[in-house]
Amino acid sequence: MENLQDLERALNPYPFYEQMRESAPVFRDEQTGLWHIFRYDDVERVLSEHATFSSRQRQDEQSETGRLFAASLVNTDPPRHRQLRSLVSQAFTPRAVDALAPRIEAITNDLLDRIAPAGTADLVEALAYPLPVIVIAELMGIPAEDRDRFKKWSDNVIKAAGPDEVLAEDDPGEEASRGEMVEYFLALIERRRQDPGHDLVSALLGAEIDGQQLTVPELVGFCALLLVAGNETTTNLIGNALLSFAGNPGTLERLRAEPGLLPQAIEEVLRYRSPVQAMYRLAAADAELDGTAIPAGDSLVAWIGAANHDPRHFERPEEFDVDRSPNRHLAFGHGVHFCLGSPLARLEARIALQAVLTRLPGIAVVPGAALERVDSTIVFGPKQVPVFWQAT
Repeated sequence: MENLQDLERALNPYPFYEQMRESAPVFRDEQTGLWHIFRYDDVERVLSEHATFSSRQRQDEQSETGRLFAASLVNTDPPRHRQLRSLVSQAFTPRAVDALAPRIEAITNDLLDRIAPAGTADLVEALAYPLPVIVIAELMGIPAEDRDRFKKWSDNVIKAAGPDEVLAEDDPGEEASRGEMVEYFLALIERRRQDPGHDLVSALLGAEIDGQQLTVPELVGFCALLLVAGNETTTNLIGNALLSFAGNPGTLERLRAEPGLLPQAIEEVLRYRSPVQAMYRLAAADAELDGTAIPAGDSLVAWIGAANHDPRHFERPEEFDVDRSPNRHLAFGHGVHFCLGSPLARLEARIALQAVLTRLPGIAVVPGAALERVDSTIVFGPKQVPVFWQAT
């Protein structure tokens, strides 16, 4: 791998991560000015110490995507972050998420009904992509006919996500797509203002912080965040799980025989092929990592994917081990920004994968299939997972 930018195209970035952990664990890219952090302890600290490593983005040359998320949870620090998070936390408690299980099972079985007789499919297109899109769209009260647009907008946001120093000029098509998304959410917010329903957008409209309702930019930022976080992580978690299970002989058979192992296996997928490989932070004060001085105002990339393969914290990190316990991976972040939707992602993945194991006997990845990584620096997973099974 020639440079850091190649990571965007790599389905196996782990040899590069190993090289950087050992030779340059805190590395400044002179071309972009970004600091890259590779070891577990340093990544955990960058993700946790919000007073030193802020989630705010630089304001001087913020991208369109950056401005879209500037007022949302992902780009705010306490105390505002705590206030915003409290507004949606009730929708994602384990109890609230568990109540969604019957609907998730119904969606999963409906999607598998369409392909089970065929004996072959791209399981990303058939299941991993539509399932989380349908779930989050229903939670937000998005009509079924708008789901395809929903997914397109989400993919474009993820493709453009990153610190402003490394973003290329906006593609006109992607810029237009973001404009469509903002206009859609503005219209949706106005409809819910006039006619509230039993959905997250209506709940956010009625919420108050210290007697103040959310501003329109905060509402749009919330909608965009829910859209992206609500489907991208789960889509790639399911796709990564299929590759991990199929790539380790005996794993699929064992999980079919011992379904109680599946939640633990999903945790190992989260470590082994983390759906989110990196998070960005801004040094709010002068700091030091691994003996290296980080000046205030500099931007950092905390490489979660590298941290989750750090042999200082994981024995045999390059092995996929469904029996690994404990498994203190950082796949959902750490500290105040720990992923609010993690219970939902875990539940969707468990239901989807259990159904695949039960309903698609003998499932295997097509030998020699050319696998490509999704177009994103931070999100990690396969664009397609072509599989076959014994059709019944």
